[in-house]
Amino acid sequence: MKSSPLAVTGIDTHAHIFRHDLPMAAGRRYSPSYDALVEDYLAHLLGSGLSHGVLIQPSFLGTDNSFMLEAVRRYPEQLRAVVVVDPQISDAELDRLEASGTVGVRLNLVGLALEDFAQPRWQEFFLKLARRHWSVEIQRGMEDLALILPSILESGVAVVIDHFGLPKGMIDPDHSSHGRFLSLLAHEQLWIKLSATYRNNLTLDQAAANLRVLISACAGHDRFLWGSDWPHTQFEDQVSYVSQYSIIEALLPNPEHRAKVLVDNPGKLFKFA
Repeated sequence: MKSSPLAVTGIDTHAHIFRHDLPMAAGRRYSPSYDALVEDYLAHLLGSGLSHGVLIQPSFLGTDNSFMLEAVRRYPEQLRAVVVVDPQISDAELDRLEASGTVGVRLNLVGLALEDFAQPRWQEFFLKLARRHWSVEIQRGMEDLALILPSILESGVAVVIDHFGLPKGMIDPDHSSHGRFLSLLAHEQLWIKLSATYRNNLTLDQAAANLRVLISACAGHDRFLWGSDWPHTQFEDQVSYVSQYSIIEALLPNPEHRAKVLVDNPGKLFKFA
């Protein structure tokens, strides 16, 4: 008898798994000294009453997504993957990744020189992703986002912005670069991930104020996601899974809004049935 699909009670859209003995990418900014295994992650989901998750390839593993994809292969109903790849990747390889549970590509641009994403090689890449209804996940400080987003959005691909947009402190609509970013949020293909307030050194009240600004720019809650950022690399001793989930509960006290962010929005974007 075929088992019933697992009910979606909540989707964590940002977590990493790895072993510290895996081959590491050259030029990395961080090297873990411990293992973060999929079984541990699933236990955290269960402990918080959540059902599904999206695994994000950690930058220190480069373009070798095999460890993460093996975990998705073992738990295909519960997990999806966002990979790191070379933009010259072939259609055949993208097809293989899609069959393995991949729903997006990550661009971690922190600490890197900004590229011209209007170049043909990038536009062709983004168009390939758009045709597959994948998303591009971007991690970069808010001060630079308006410099790169218009050309990426031009391709029609969905774009997910990590960690509240990584503002340096509070989001200020009167700040020129913040204001330009906020004006782009009228694009329906642009999504915001509410995650890792600790990476911005934000108090709960500050995160709530930033969220109000973002909700106003997005005209509602329909394009917000939540992520635990487990295992909280470089902040492991300061935060926990439980503390991160409690933040989203506090930021979204309205059950309808919380259901959108934890269930409806990520279910649609990341192709959970």
